[in-house]
Amino acid sequence: MPLVSLIDMYKPANEKHYAIGHFNINNMEFVQSALEAADELKSPIILAASTSALKYGGFDYLIDLVKTGAKKVSVPVALHLDHGATIEDAEKCINAGFTSVMIDASHEDFEENIRITQEVVKMAHPKNIAVEAELGRLGGIEDDVSVSKRDACLTDPDQAVEFVEKTKVDALAVAVGTSHGAYKFKGEAKLAFNRIEEIKKRVGIPLVLHGASGVDPAVVAKAEKFGAKLPGAKGVPDEAYKKAIELGINKINIDTDLRLTWVATVREVLAGNPKVFDPRKILGPAREAVKAVIMNKIKLFQSDGKA
Repeated sequence: MPLVSLIDMYKPANEKHYAIGHFNINNMEFVQSALEAADELKSPIILAASTSALKYGGFDYLIDLVKTGAKKVSVPVALHLDHGATIEDAEKCINAGFTSVMIDASHEDFEENIRITQEVVKMAHPKNIAVEAELGRLGGIEDDVSVSKRDACLTDPDQAVEFVEKTKVDALAVAVGTSHGAYKFKGEAKLAFNRIEEIKKRVGIPLVLHGASGVDPAVVAKAEKFGAKLPGAKGVPDEAYKKAIELGINKINIDTDLRLTWVATVREVLAGNPKVFDPRKILGPAREAVKAVIMNKIKLFQSDGKA
């Protein structure tokens, strides 16, 4: 089916308390993996492209891959700009047919973040395109960090209320202790669940969990067995997803898990088949492994059967 606005996909997710998986794509195989997984599990899905992925894959190439693939499946598919850095980034994607854009001005002061986000909302909403913004500083919670310093990195509930009221965003990415990459926690994995609950009660809109990959120890071990160096990699445990969703998370971003699975599988294939040089025999197994990861996440996020 044609691409679907994330605004329309959020409504049932928010009402029925499940999360839609956001999976970052960089190439054709990732697109295929995600769409096949969603179609088989009858789940809505978000394919997300960062500005760097669009540069690598080619802006038109990557968009056309997603649009072509979406037409071949029977589930709702949204195309989302991940971490758009400027108003111009968002505008380009809005005009190109994206059905959701994130404008990330979280590094700016509060008022400037509001102003920039308002500009994007003005462009997106007349076209029924969703807008996501971020408030707070994404960074893993460490055991030895003082409570005051830890709280300073998290999304402030009072600011969240003001931000949502003034910008009219459709979804808010909240800083609750996760971080991007494979090294989210130095000690015990912790999320500020009370912060998720309080913000959700006060703003009501879909909340987004960034930096949410699980970093499966078995995948890390396989990658390291075949030459990768990933000491101390640690992610979000499965049980944390369920609690976060219960408290108000409706979109969960997954990127690192896909990359780790991809590189572990490619390394394994190359190590076990030194004579292989057909890219299909190298990338095919990786595509299937990534698909399996996405299917598992969809089930964890409770969006299977919701299409």
